[in-house]
Amino acid sequence: MNDPELLALVGGVLALLCLATVITRLLARRKGPGPVIDNLRQRVNAWWWMVAVFSVSLALGRNGVFGFYLILSFLALREFVTLSPTPRGDHRTLMWVFFIILPLHYLFAWAPWYGMFLIWIPVYAFVFIPVRSALAGDTERFLERSARLQWGVLTCVYFLSHLPMLLYLPIDGYEGQNAKLLFFAVLVTQISDVMQYVFGKWLGRRPIAPTVSPGKTVEGFLYGGAAAVAIGTGLWWATPFGPSGAAAMAAVLVLAGFLGGLVMSAVKRSLGTKDWGRGIPGHGGVLDRLDSLLFAAPVFFHLTGYYFGTNMHLTYTQPEWMRQILHFWTTP
Repeated sequence: MNDPELLALVGGVLALLCLATVITRLLARRKGPGPVIDNLRQRVNAWWWMVAVFSVSLALGRNGVFGFYLILSFLALREFVTLSPTPRGDHRTLMWVFFIILPLHYLFAWAPWYGMFLIWIPVYAFVFIPVRSALAGDTERFLERSARLQWGVLTCVYFLSHLPMLLYLPIDGYEGQNAKLLFFAVLVTQISDVMQYVFGKWLGRRPIAPTVSPGKTVEGFLYGGAAAVAIGTGLWWATPFGPSGAAAMAAVLVLAGFLGGLVMSAVKRSLGTKDWGRGIPGHGGVLDRLDSLLFAAPVFFHLTGYYFGTNMHLTYTQPEWMRQILHFWTTP
């Protein structure tokens, strides 16, 4: 947080929240109390808290950022699992997922050990989850239960953890500034959500997938997405991209975020609910606020790495302290 450009980004978001707060109060005075105004007030108040927590995590440095996203992954996965009944045979599998697989994944990310970060969940966790459930002996809806838990771990933990990993991308000439790249990815994706919601309410006529998410309209996606791309392009000075590169990456975030939100809405509908939880007034649950980031995070991370030709697996090999621990436990 000692970067003046990062402080400018945080200040800009706070200014937007102040403006939103003033507009909400003016609307409340003009139109009086009602469900729409109450929902808008709840959303703005929740955004104040979310921005505050996110900013504090940045102020705490790399450890704060990784700790913040570890907690978010835990809460999001908890909401995902809670929505559907879990049979007794999966209880021990869940214990392993929440208290072994998830923390170890973030440990590998924080270390960082990039090779293990890439394969820990898609390979080892995906193998372990069905094996552990099979050992419990409960075969009823076995494939459905295993696949649902694997999907939850993949999206809520693995995909989301690509956001803090942006801090480690080695970009020539941008050393020590990667927090702004993280801020850019989160800001553009979330602004896109807000703009699509606003334009959808204002101009929305044609729903894109009415049975999945009636509130997502063609007009909301086009106008809201265009507004988010314009904002992302205007923030090129805080990124390692030029104006055209920032515009392209903002467009990627908008599209990936929209598709992530759509897919997670389909998952919610299949589970027979509208919201993932009630932890954030006006927004639903933690996962309702993170759904667009789940697809945007890994896509943006890997495209940015490809764009700058980074070689993460050579830059971040197994840390020496971790090598010594493993050597201690494996040596006779």
